[in-house]
Amino acid sequence: MTASAPLLTLGTRGSPLALAQARMTASALREAHGLSEDAVATEIIRTTGDATQDRPLSEIGGKGLFTKEIDAAQLDGRVDLAVHSAKDLPTTLPDGLVVAGYLPRNDIRDALIAPRWKSLANLPQAAKVGTVSLRRQALLKRLRPDLVIEMLRGNVQTRLDKAANGTFDAVVLAMAGLNRLGLAEHATEALDPESFTPAVGQGAIALVAREGDARILTLTSAIAHRETGLALAAERAFLGVLDGSCRTPIGGSARLVEGGLLFAGIVLAPDGSRAWTRKAMLAAPTEARAAELGASLGRELRAEIPAGLVG
Repeated sequence: MTASAPLLTLGTRGSPLALAQARMTASALREAHGLSEDAVATEIIRTTGDATQDRPLSEIGGKGLFTKEIDAAQLDGRVDLAVHSAKDLPTTLPDGLVVAGYLPRNDIRDALIAPRWKSLANLPQAAKVGTVSLRRQALLKRLRPDLVIEMLRGNVQTRLDKAANGTFDAVVLAMAGLNRLGLAEHATEALDPESFTPAVGQGAIALVAREGDARILTLTSAIAHRETGLALAAERAFLGVLDGSCRTPIGGSARLVEGGLLFAGIVLAPDGSRAWTRKAMLAAPTEARAAELGASLGRELRAEIPAGLVG
């Protein structure tokens, strides 16, 4: 494909992290297809999630708050390909849209930023920790019931500033976001995914296209990363069976190990007092088999969990 190809327009949120991810996608497309610099355009779309910063996502509608305006722009034909943080992507997309692939996954871990204390173990009793994620709140409470967890929203730099100026003793962010913004040095501890299970999709960039748009799907297929697709198939199916919104603390992580797909998932009580887990290995994985594994483990957990905990 040459520079004379029709213009491809990416749709993205306007945060520094979202724009960095859009630049990564544009660069990958240009390199894969020999496109000129101006062959891939970017349109910034303000979402409801960006506009509402004073309440937790679980109170105002969940994950779709970061995608629905971009979905509408795609369905209207204003943008050709949407670039999302995979963990923000609802498990069910609107009719007419499909996940076209994922870029190679970055670090899946959560990062603790605690300038004075350095680690979760070193935080003083009743230390104040900032996060809006129900999963992170529950995991923090499970490991350190004494901590005081308070809501913290805003972009990455805003959250880092709150830790630096002492508003919070610590904040928790995704390591992948720090890496992509060149801010990894602010992480004082990378939290072990064995005990601090990441969010479904954490560290991955999802690409969403219109169903049946052969031109865009062909362009995107050249940059879609197979291993990430296998992992996300399992993780998203697990989440979809349990709760596709943001109302329940759920974590899930899959990765290839010696040719097999190793999956670990967790559902927690909101206060971290109880947890239900599953772990399994799938040999010779395909996306369909990975999705069935995640869904099967999700159904097993759903049968064990008290009524009312999951949606």
